[in-house]
Amino acid sequence: MKTELPCNRRTFIKLAAITGGIAALVGLRRPAEAGRAQATPVPPAEPTAAGYRLTEHVKRYYETARL
Repeated sequence: MKTELPCNRRTFIKLAAITGGIAALVGLRRPAEAGRAQATPVPPAEPTAAGYRLTEHVKRYYETARL
């Protein structure tokens, strides 16, 4: 004789959907509250590197890499 469990598949799916919906609503509310506490943005730092330079070791590499 098979006994029926109090929580069948349909009930489980319903509860999972309800729980997922509540979690989504809470997730949507949290970023709005967190956005108010953000500090002012810091401007990006200016690059200090001078860029590519053709030095002696680079010239040596180019010479050895020729085909």
